[in-house]
Order: sequence, then C-alpha cells, then structure tokens
Amino acid sequence: MISKEKNLPNDPEQLKQILLETRRSYEKEINLLHEQLRLLRAQMYGKKSEKRTSDNGAVQLPLFDMPEPDIDGADKEDSEEIEVKVHSRKKPGRKKLPVDLPRVEVLHDIPEEDKVCDCGAALHRIGEEVSEKLDIIPAVIRVIRHVRPKYACRSCEGVETEGAVVKIAPPPKQIIDKGIATAGLIAYILTAKFCDALPFYRQEAQFKRIGAEIPRASMCHWAMKIADRCQPLIELLQQEIRSGPLINIDETTVQVLKEPGRSPTTKSYMWVCRGGAPVRPGLLYHYAPNRSSDVARDLLRGYRGVVQSDGYKGYDFLDTESKIVHAACWAHARRKFTDAQKGAQKQKKAGSVDVALGFISKIYRLEREAAKQNLSSSELLAMRQEKTKKVLDNFYKWLGKKAIHVTPKSLLGKAVKYTLGQWERLKVFIDHPQMTPDNNLAENAIRPFVVGRKNWLFAGTVEGAMASAGLYSLIETAKANGLEPYAYLRFLLEKLPFAKTTADYKNLLPMYLSGKDLVIPDVPSGV
Repeated sequence: MISKEKNLPNDPEQLKQILLETRRSYEKEINLLHEQLRLLRAQMYGKKSEKRTSDNGAVQLPLFDMPEPDIDGADKEDSEEIEVKVHSRKKPGRKKLPVDLPRVEVLHDIPEEDKVCDCGAALHRIGEEVSEKLDIIPAVIRVIRHVRPKYACRSCEGVETEGAVVKIAPPPKQIIDKGIATAGLIAYILTAKFCDALPFYRQEAQFKRIGAEIPRASMCHWAMKIADRCQPLIELLQQEIRSGPLINIDETTVQVLKEPGRSPTTKSYMWVCRGGAPVRPGLLYHYAPNRSSDVARDLLRGYRGVVQSDGYKGYDFLDTESKIVHAACWAHARRKFTDAQKGAQKQKKAGSVDVALGFISKIYRLEREAAKQNLSSSELLAMRQEKTKKVLDNFYKWLGKKAIHVTPKSLLGKAVKYTLGQWERLKVFIDHPQMTPDNNLAENAIRPFVVGRKNWLFAGTVEGAMASAGLYSLIETAKANGLEPYAYLRFLLEKLPFAKTTADYKNLLPMYLSGKDLVIPDVPSGV
C-alpha cells in the first residue's frame, strides 16, 4: 500500500492492483472484527454452557459424545449410522426422604364410637396408611452454664490447710478462653461464612432476629483467632499435599482494602493447591499480594511429581525443574476452540472448529469409558497408550496443517497456536494414570472462594485474607474427604485445645478422619 497520494502510480493497472490489495486487507480486518463482535455478544447474551444447540433449537449430543473426526476428510461433513441402545427410565415421583432423619409420629385416628361395625362387632385394625412430610426447626440459641462448685472447711476456716483454702475444679479447656463462644457457635458461624458465602453482617442480622446480638466484629475476631490456632494443621496440610504424585494449582483475584503501601483497588491473589494421596486429597489456599511465579515456586518448594496448571506464563519455570513434570489443561485448550466457534458465522456443514472439538471430545469419551469400567492404574495407562495416544497424534498432525492456512489473528488461529504451544504439556497425562486431562480439580476448588467473594466482595486486612485462606483450606479439605463441614469444624474446635504433639495435630486433619469420628455429643441435661 502507498501512504501518500503523490507516490501513486499513473498506470491504471497498477492502481487497480493497489485497490484490490487494499480491499482484501480491509475485508480481512473487518472479518476479524466481526468475529470478535460475535464472540463478545455470545459471552454477554449467550449461554454460558459449552453445550451446543442446532438452528431449530434442538439439543445436540454433548460435546464429549461427538464421534472421532476423519482426518482425510476433516473439513467435510461426515455421516455415520449410530445404533441407539434400549434404555430404561425411572418412574417419575417424589424422592424418598432420608432414613437417617429423626421422625415424629402424629396419629390421626377415628373416634372410639366409630370403631364399631353396624352389626355390633368391634372393628379390628388391619393396617395403616402413612404419609411423610418434611419439617424444620430454625436455629436454636441456648446458653450453656458451666457450674464449678467451691469447697472450703468451716471447721478450721483454712488455718490448718496447706495450699489453696478454697478448692474448685479447673475451668474446662475452650478454643477461645474467657469468651462467650462455644465450639458449636464458632463452627456454625464459620460454616455459614466459608461454605454458604454468608458475610458476617448478614449473620449478625440473623442472630438478632432469633434473640442474640453478636457483633460482626466479634465474629471476625473469632475467625482470625481460630485461624491462628489452626496454623500447625495448615503446615501439616502443606506437607500432605507435597507428598502426593500430583498437584493441581490455580489462582484467582481478591481485593484487600488495607494493605500497606498499596491502593485499596489493587488486585491481590488467592492461590490454591490440590494434592496429597488420591484417596485422601488435601487443599491448600494461600494469599499473596501478586501473581508472581515466586509464589508458585514457594508453594512447590521441595516437591517431586507432576504439577498441572493452566497456560499462565508464571508457571513456565516448572519446565526447567528437573524433579517436576509440568502438565497443561485440556479444558483451557477446548475453551479456545469453543470461543472460535462462538465467533464464527453459522454454517450448515461442519467446519474446522468442529473437527478440533471432535478430537478433544474423543479424548474425554475414552476417559469416561475408562471411568465406567473402573480400570486400575495399569489398565488405564495401557488404554491411554493404545487409544488416546493415537487420537493425540492425529490431532497434532491436523493442527500442524491447519496452522499453515489459518489466519493467525483469528480466534481459530489463536486456538491452534495456543494448543500447539502447550502440546508437550497437554500430552503428559497419558503417561500418568493419577492425572485427568484437565485442571478442573483445581478450578472446582477455587470456585467456593469465588462464590464467597461475590457476597463479601473484599478482605479488610492482609491478616483477614490469610485467615480466610487457612479456614478455606480446612473446610474444603473436609468436603473433599466426604466430611460434613459443620460436624468437622465442631469436632476440630472441641479437640484442638488438647492437641500438643505433631501426632495430635495430624490426627485432626480431615483426611485422617471419617464421618463416624464426628459424632456431635449431646449436652448433659443437668448442665
């Protein structure tokens, strides 16, 4: 293109050529802008799910059920006969109420005078008809009075007594000394905040409605006090996570209002690591003022095994660690192609994006079939080496060919470039049976924090953010090990004052407990 008019040639043919080149350049740029506009509209107004629907609104097969595309005719519309297996459906109806819920029987009987037949004989009970209704009793606030009798001698009035004149039982050990909060109350407050995303100011209003005034400042103080007492458990939890064969890592933003030397609007980050033994996983949340790779380096210091992450550049240092194998996430790669699909014009025939998604669908379908068959680690590894590796090889060849022809700045071009750039990390999972293709375990672990952030919006201080990280670590680890959060927290807060040794603290970690250990004792009726 010629930028100045005086440099334009006088030859009509040359002028035509310049016009054609300019037009092609503008059309290319317009197409890219239209693609970005369609993607933006889909993100703002379209469905958030990656499931696709046809033009007439009919739901298509799920993304992971798509047949493997044919490489030779990858850009052509394929047709295939599919045999649908006969299936059975459950009879619709109300789900039965859990058998472990307590039941209160209310008898609705007929009057005694109606229990006589017209012939004069007494009617006999031949059965009954039972219908169950679900009832609920709101939270009940009660005061537990700890009474400690005092004893003294009236005979000598302590003159002949060695030691204390008045004898009294020692005060019971509490998680917070000289406070009104019991283990049950604190467990209830922490569960509401960190499981149900209920900020302290809303809990303050709830307590006031049921007759107890608990200031939000007191709740915040209790939470930070408990987090500090649980610090030995957090250190042991970090050791447990580093002891496993795999760590999933992710991060998300958090805002801290009062952070020294920083503006209240500056972004800080909450990191999460999921690892440990596969049968008893642990989750560790960690607050950091930035997203630097130094944070990840500290979290993984001394670790040996596989680390699975997204494509953030802060994790690139893992590729140079001799004792760490760096794996990538197929969900992120698939999301790039899904964005390209949202930004593309509607077509009757399957396009390149559909082919790419078909390859990824095949990978997940093989994983799902392996899960249904409950394959052992060796069997899963053999399946991946035999079947999944073949899919990956074909996909890599297709990506190499597509990279030559696709526009680099287009959404499809960016998806192809991202996938090729992450390829060595993306194929790591086929050699490690303890892995899944994606980093969804870490992303699912960070989601409760994100949901809570939408309600409480920010952390007041750095100490508060660090306390939240510790409490999230214990609660989410309890959930990952099948424990009910409130029952675990109550058990923990009742036992924690008596823990002294490392073994005592280790026995309080969620992965070493079962639901049977968390029986909540009843308060004695005489108290």
